[in-house]
Amino acid sequence: MKLGTAMLIALAASALAMAQGTQAKTRAAVKPLSPPAAAGLAAPALAGYTLEALFGDLWKRPGLAPRDRCIVTLAALITRNQTVEMPYYMNLALEDGVRPGEISGMITHLAFYAGWENAMAAAAAAREVFARRGIPADQLPPAGGPRLELEEPAETERAKITEQSIGPLFPGMVAYTNGLLFRDLWLRTDLTPRDRSLVTVSCLIASGQLLPLAHHLNRAMDHGLTQTQAAEAVTHLAFYAGWPFAVSALPIMKDVFAKRP
Repeated sequence: MKLGTAMLIALAASALAMAQGTQAKTRAAVKPLSPPAAAGLAAPALAGYTLEALFGDLWKRPGLAPRDRCIVTLAALITRNQTVEMPYYMNLALEDGVRPGEISGMITHLAFYAGWENAMAAAAAAREVFARRGIPADQLPPAGGPRLELEEPAETERAKITEQSIGPLFPGMVAYTNGLLFRDLWLRTDLTPRDRSLVTVSCLIASGQLLPLAHHLNRAMDHGLTQTQAAEAVTHLAFYAGWPFAVSALPIMKDVFAKRP
């Protein structure tokens, strides 16, 4: 039977009780510990906030579907190389409708936006999760395969802006950006354009890399991300990346919202 977010929240509450000693005799069977239970072993107040504010409130807000919250959370964890929590949230994502191939696609995408070593660490965590769940290799996207059709007018304009802003002083960056990134990585079919943009926006906010945020937020909204969903994503990231990162993104996001028709 499929376990959704609500069920996993209930399991988290049970795990918290175990961490506080009310069910100590069964604690050893909980592997890995849920975030509230793990926090309860060292920081009871943090466990309370995790259970009540995080899973009891934030994850239940209607502006962003549980599946999208899983995508935003994993993007933040991978970006920040926070591998301890990855198995829990990868399992939660799989329960809430994120396919194994989409997790694999996120990891690949974030190699370019968060760094290769962060993606390699996430791949190791995902490998363990996939192995425990019996997910075969044929459910994961291959290196090659079909590509989405290029949006030629928009891509021509983007490439022109890139050339004007960083070329000819940085020919390697121009070549990789216009070729490898936007004419290959962004055309992969392991993520929809909307989800790929959501992953990218989440990564930029979680890492504090705000210079490209306006471009990628506009791109995300062109691909179907709504203003409500974008606002909820940055609210979600306040918990998973920290308030300063989320607050720093707000003026840019507000400006994008105001300028869109």
